[in-house]
Amino acid sequence: MAGPERTTASLSRVLVSGASGLIGGALAPSLRAAGSQVTRLVRSEAKATDELRWDPAKEIEPQLVSGFDAVIHLSGESILGRWTREKKENIRKSRVDSTRNLAQALARAQNKPRILLVGSATGYYGDRGDEILCESSASGTGFLAEVCRAWEAASEAAEDAGIRVVHSRTGIVLSSSGGALGQMLTPFRLGVGGRIGSGEQWMSWIHINDMVRALEFVLQNEALRGAVNLVAPSPVRNTAFTQTLARVLTRPALLPVPAFALHLIFGKEMADETLLTSQRVEPGLLEKNGYPFRFAHLEPALRALLRQKSP
Repeated sequence: MAGPERTTASLSRVLVSGASGLIGGALAPSLRAAGSQVTRLVRSEAKATDELRWDPAKEIEPQLVSGFDAVIHLSGESILGRWTREKKENIRKSRVDSTRNLAQALARAQNKPRILLVGSATGYYGDRGDEILCESSASGTGFLAEVCRAWEAASEAAEDAGIRVVHSRTGIVLSSSGGALGQMLTPFRLGVGGRIGSGEQWMSWIHINDMVRALEFVLQNEALRGAVNLVAPSPVRNTAFTQTLARVLTRPALLPVPAFALHLIFGKEMADETLLTSQRVEPGLLEKNGYPFRFAHLEPALRALLRQKSP
């Protein structure tokens, strides 16, 4: 099926934070290819004409972010690693405080953007077993769910100022450049991969290509506002995911990783809320508004990423 028309050129000026991350690193070049002028918000000294320096923890001068057609906020502390008290505080502040500071600056800007697109995550839903989750589903419990609620609420000033605000509740982004798949490839290629925990937990995923195209679709579609699930329409259980990855790599998947081992390595809270959590999320609003997924099913997505042909 053909994809939606690339009309992002109408967004002639786009401001992006987190442009060096997994998603931003793919989105920014795609926006430029479509004709947009992309400016990156960076925390270090600006060294190029397409960079603006900011401190996400501090109040932002409105003139710094004035005059852009769209603002995309994707930066935030990685959730990977053992969740110490300091780590959890950094995860929260890097998302909530930065979003609040940016939204308040945009609300006071002389020339406001048409849209503020802020990253969020399917962590909003918490651990929900086999429950099918859509954008109207209630938030769950746990640290990540609390962070996501506060993260989304932090853009209130922009919304009150009449800016269209979208929260992209993103699942596991599959990319050969890193992320969850990048961490799994080495053990699976060595033949020592396997299911995680019971393997019964649902994994909601999206191919990086669809992630970028869906974000561009959201930018252009005025009907989309509030939370939008950015996941493929076919979530899978962890056992199916690991078996499919092993099949694509023509390797066995015989060595499961028990939950207690993950608790020892990462700490119980982090392991339970990320690696062992079950989230069966559907992209309801994307499908309702006609977004055509290029990779709706897992095996073709993995084969495209890893350039492996079917046997």
